[in-house]
Amino acid sequence: MTDTVVKTALGLVRGREEDGVAAFKGIPFAAAPEGPLRFQPPARPAAWDGVRDASAFGPAPPQAPPAPGVPPIWRPGDGMDCLTLNVWTPDLGAGRLPVMVWIHGGMWKTGSSSMPHFDAATLARSGVVVVTFNYRVGFEGFGHLPGVLDNRGLRDQIAALEWVRRDIAAFGGDPGNVTVVGHSAGAASVALLMAAPAAKDLFGRAIAQSVPDGYRDVADAERVTGTLAAAAGVRASLEGFAALPPEAILAVQDAPLTGPQAGMSAFGPVVDGDLVTGPPWEAMREGAGREVDLICGFTHEEYRGIAPGFDPSGVDLAAVAAAIGLGQDAADAYRAAHPGRGDADLFVVMMSDALVRMPTTRVAEAHARAGGRTWLYDFAWQGAVVGAGHGVDVPFVFGDGGSRYAARLLGSPVPDGFAALSERIRTAWAAFATSGDPGWPRFDLEHRRTRIWDTTPRDEDYPLAGSYRVWERRGG
Repeated sequence: MTDTVVKTALGLVRGREEDGVAAFKGIPFAAAPEGPLRFQPPARPAAWDGVRDASAFGPAPPQAPPAPGVPPIWRPGDGMDCLTLNVWTPDLGAGRLPVMVWIHGGMWKTGSSSMPHFDAATLARSGVVVVTFNYRVGFEGFGHLPGVLDNRGLRDQIAALEWVRRDIAAFGGDPGNVTVVGHSAGAASVALLMAAPAAKDLFGRAIAQSVPDGYRDVADAERVTGTLAAAAGVRASLEGFAALPPEAILAVQDAPLTGPQAGMSAFGPVVDGDLVTGPPWEAMREGAGREVDLICGFTHEEYRGIAPGFDPSGVDLAAVAAAIGLGQDAADAYRAAHPGRGDADLFVVMMSDALVRMPTTRVAEAHARAGGRTWLYDFAWQGAVVGAGHGVDVPFVFGDGGSRYAARLLGSPVPDGFAALSERIRTAWAAFATSGDPGWPRFDLEHRRTRIWDTTPRDEDYPLAGSYRVWERRGG
């Protein structure tokens, strides 16, 4: 392991090179969002003198532990100086390597680029410069306050991409060849940024892994803020929330969640009419982002990863269909579309469709209809503990079989076939970032060809035709 120094626009940073990849961690791309900058759009950080150590990750954004018994990602003593990024590069002197920028998921309320399963050294060895970064989550990033710009977390993402355009050449990357990659909330971020004029020209390619539904209008966001304010005993105003330390907001952040929403998130992109004008597929239908090449896809059994401990036996399929807006009679339509499957299996299919698979399909269709270059995939590999559940594709992208996250989804030791399929996926993602061609046929509205990621990858017609017909008949 050797130290290496790079000059950025704000000062020198010292990283570490190991096994052919140099890593730089904790580089600020925006000022700490605290004091007068709290709940405000990201501000440019101050320059520094001398050489800044970039061998350790910066603090995570304020957030509660992601699940009971899981070590906290953020503690109150960590503070608010969380808007930092990390760079892995296989060749500092290359100058024109393709760049991949990763946006983590986490239901808009958890996640950090410091999490071990986002270590990008293996991915960088595919011949790309990889950037990961933090953005504000939960109320800090997506809470609605009167007189304050919404979607601060998305604005953080744009600030990180602006840093990439300005500084990535110093790390061997090509600022004119940037691919943004995200999973879950990160995938929705990718799609929203494609459609946002404020992010135009910051990237030319995108990979959206499991685009979820869930966008709040201003009235709904105001309701969430009011509920939180009542629970915390403050006014629903900037002054009221600014008087609370982050941990006080985190203590009540789930107060607005009841019934089927319990355990999910009260936060998400707010349709502010500025940065976010609606679900991304609506803007894409009008041509927004069509100049960006797009890969998008889903895992075949998304819900098994979203709620891995839920037992669907005995579920009332008609009630579920009504709850997700399809109407009770959609239960029979699902049975007809998937003959031979019991209601427990159909519940997983229905929820996978509602939460991720149909939203991702809408993005692919809207982008292709507007003339964008589009590729679709279905991750169907069944070697994991959660089957082809939500999030199981992430370790394949990073070549990660050893983290706690990977063990929870894949099991330990890692199943046979992981390494080979991971190599294929990383090769496809790197090829797309390099040339705009991942190596399988494009998705269009006539042929609807889809890459099936399995032990032996294959290309088929769209695999969700039965579910798709149910949603289309109901205007979904």
